[in-house]
Amino acid sequence: MAHLSRLPGPHDRQAGRTQGRLILAAAVALALAGCATGQGAYPTASAVVAAGRANDSVHSVLVWTATPPSRGVSAISGMPILLKDNIETADMPTTAGSLALANNAPGRDAPLVARLRAAGAVIVGKTNLSEWANIRSSDSISGWSAVGGQTLNPYDPARTPCGSSSGSGAAVALGLTPVAIGTETDGSITCPASVNGVVGFKPTVGLVSRTHIVPISHSQDTAGPMATTVRDAARVLTVIAGSDPADPATIEADARKVDYAAGLDANALRGARIGVMRFLKGYSPETQAVFEQNLKALRDAGAVLVDLPEGPDGRAIGAAEFKVLLYELKHDLNAYLASTDPEQVRTRTLADVIAFNAAEPRETVLFGQDIFERAQAMGDLTSADYMEARATSLRLAGPEGIDRLMRGNTLVALIAPTTSRAWTNDPKDDDDMQGSASQLAAVAGYPHLTVPMGFDRGMPVGISFLGGKWDDARILSLGYAFEQVTQARRPPPGVRR
Repeated sequence: MAHLSRLPGPHDRQAGRTQGRLILAAAVALALAGCATGQGAYPTASAVVAAGRANDSVHSVLVWTATPPSRGVSAISGMPILLKDNIETADMPTTAGSLALANNAPGRDAPLVARLRAAGAVIVGKTNLSEWANIRSSDSISGWSAVGGQTLNPYDPARTPCGSSSGSGAAVALGLTPVAIGTETDGSITCPASVNGVVGFKPTVGLVSRTHIVPISHSQDTAGPMATTVRDAARVLTVIAGSDPADPATIEADARKVDYAAGLDANALRGARIGVMRFLKGYSPETQAVFEQNLKALRDAGAVLVDLPEGPDGRAIGAAEFKVLLYELKHDLNAYLASTDPEQVRTRTLADVIAFNAAEPRETVLFGQDIFERAQAMGDLTSADYMEARATSLRLAGPEGIDRLMRGNTLVALIAPTTSRAWTNDPKDDDDMQGSASQLAAVAGYPHLTVPMGFDRGMPVGISFLGGKWDDARILSLGYAFEQVTQARRPPPGVRR
């Protein structure tokens, strides 16, 4: 990256609107690059860990068209976008937050990145994450990695940004870019989006390619947009969705994808039968109260709400899910590491990474690697134990979970609070009530959207919309209609919209 006498902060962007255009300095998304070392305008955020070659012309000005583009111009042409640091780009290292991958720069764009570039988006950098996407240790700290340090919540640095797409959520909340790309296995887009007060969308697994993304589980992994608005998330999803011959899960994507932004309907809630997942517990009283207020807003907008007091067995789903993740982590990470350049990445297997961590005190200063060690002890994917666990988790979450709830009650979506207020970073603090709506959609591989709905003790909280497989367009439209009615998002103190 070219030397700058001073990296511009988020308030240095030119915020004037001229003929519907939002004018941004090209370096706006790099304002937090200094935050990883505590030198940025928001020194506690540590959201951005790398800058891309697109910023060789860092003093130039990008123009992102905030209104529908003219014919022949992409809806995201010129849009600055940040990527979670487990997604490969040809011009930046991809570390997953681990020092073992510090030199991992194989010079290739993930297919979703290639799609973004082809549509004219500007990839301005990589965001910090929970190291190895929160799968290394049962004691891992959301938003911490050995490469990027601790990402903190822009609304309160004493509280978690959640994870594992922590930096993506924090960066969008701070207004550095309108959109960042996160990834999710279970809650890693939706939780950080909710607690950072932004929109987050986990698509149907198979809608977006996972090729050249550091994996956990081919059954559950997907990338998705995190944005300040549902419309921007839909614009970006339209671009990144599509089939990839290298990812068999995406074989139907080209046939299933639509223009998600064009399909948004502010009246989508009118007459929509939506199930309220009362069986999900553990939310704070304040979050539950905010949710109840928003149920009234949904009814006022014409939605027909159906209480669902009973749901699938979350414990049984969780037990089977975790076993699947252990098996697939070993298999999928070994395959990914084998695809990297051995001159850049000396750890060629999960076993090598475990040995690297054991010998590198900077990796284990805060927590260990018990999940990695458990995964290493698993067999291969031909194991009857693995196949039974995957069949069980998928059946309970999908056909006997979301599908049964929706079909049996003639519903078009399910809703619940995404999670409660961000908990504190102090492990001794008992302010840890959270609750979660992520499991069913994550395990089934179905779409899950979170939209800001209000605040719990001054901290943002979101509402979740879940749907059936390939119901992405409908879920986005319902969330868009809710967003237009409530307009609940408020940026962090001192940050412009």
